[in-house]
Amino acid sequence: MSESAKAAAPEQQQAVYDASTLGKPRMAVLGLQHMFAMFGATILVPILTGLSVSATLLFAGCGTLLFHFLTKRNVPAFLGSSFAFLAGYFAIAPGGDPALLPYACLGVFFAGFVYLILSGCFKAFGAKRVMRYFPPVVTGPIVICIGLILASSAISNCETCWWVAIIAVITIIICNVFGKGMVKIIPVLMGVIVSFVFAAIAGQVDWSGVKDAAWIGLPFQWDNTVFGLFGGDFDKGLAITAIITIVPLALATVIEHIGDISAISSTCERNFIADPGLHRTLLGDGLATMLASLFGAPANTTYGENTGVLALTKVYDPKVIRLAACFAILFSFCPKFAALIGCMPASVIGGVSLVLYGMISAVGIRNLVENQTDLTKTRNILIIALTIVLSLGIAYSAAGAINFQVGEVTIGLSGLAIGSLVGILLNAILPGKDYEFQVDEETKEDTGIASMDLSVIPEESVIEQAAEEEAAEAAEAAVEAVEAEK
Repeated sequence: MSESAKAAAPEQQQAVYDASTLGKPRMAVLGLQHMFAMFGATILVPILTGLSVSATLLFAGCGTLLFHFLTKRNVPAFLGSSFAFLAGYFAIAPGGDPALLPYACLGVFFAGFVYLILSGCFKAFGAKRVMRYFPPVVTGPIVICIGLILASSAISNCETCWWVAIIAVITIIICNVFGKGMVKIIPVLMGVIVSFVFAAIAGQVDWSGVKDAAWIGLPFQWDNTVFGLFGGDFDKGLAITAIITIVPLALATVIEHIGDISAISSTCERNFIADPGLHRTLLGDGLATMLASLFGAPANTTYGENTGVLALTKVYDPKVIRLAACFAILFSFCPKFAALIGCMPASVIGGVSLVLYGMISAVGIRNLVENQTDLTKTRNILIIALTIVLSLGIAYSAAGAINFQVGEVTIGLSGLAIGSLVGILLNAILPGKDYEFQVDEETKEDTGIASMDLSVIPEESVIEQAAEEEAAEAAEAAVEAVEAEK
């Protein structure tokens, strides 16, 4: 390498696996950074669904701590709100109806059992045998449909004030494409803040709820939890409908979980798929989701945003993530903060969700493309076609679901539930499977899963590439000079 190339390439930042060597103040700052990285996306789910923001923060923190306990405190993952279940919340509790939200949470609780069952299967049979039933040709279309079904609600919110929504969209694009450092990590949060400020200046924010809210209070109310359902009139039909509708959505989050654990493994240069193992990480994620849902909080999932922070800081100590979880729990006991989030205009929510829902569908497309799904095969086309048509067709039909009577109980099957089940069954029955789940032991990345995040490409890789190109040019120039002298 030439002298100029050496000067252009600074020393590689060393990875830190024990953050205590940095001192407590720096650890605290790193913990806060992780909390803010997950913050924008995590609080957006309760804003969209009507769930409690305070309860969301509380059980994001508690779920993260539970996950770390079950994974031997080795995996630096943060568990925040999952967007994959949004369609389920909207189907069971349209408009965020407080009386119906606990039924949706009951459905999410049972979805947590999917994690537990798959955790046991991964332990007993290994990842390769289990994942053959959930190839990209099945999971990709499901994820695509989740985003497309949610799209109409984003447009409805944007229609309340399009110019505020457009500001949110533009801010997210600028931060994600042109942002540096932490700004690039939190484009969703930046979109919320900037558009919120503009809406407040335009007089579209009602501050009365913030003024009346207390500084300290409990994060949730008993009537808003699943336990509150059994204190009054319990609708068995609605409960069964919620379970059947929401449980299949767990397949999407399981796939996302595996992708995130693979990304964290690659970032930290540790094979977390092997140790502590996917059976432990799935168990931790599933139990965290079940705990959160019981108390009226959204389902949890591992967060790609925090993986981006790991790549940026190169501090891989899970203790820093646990500090972030403690900060989230602390914030959850401030009702005034929750009220500030609650007074956010619908136009702000619409602008942010416009990007977010589109990204969900884009991830499904990426899942198909990156795994080189063969669309010339009739079986693959049939699986994708029926999954999408059933999911979207039933969702946008007059009834919005397929209802049938079992005795005195009316049960409804959502489009996503039917589309998911049909896709899984067709893949299992039709011959010609061409997908095999594998783990690359050298890169510690799975070769068949794509996940969604707004991660940062470490600047070191860009610098190294530039230095190598400059060194190659210098070597070529030296050769030409020698030949010229000859």
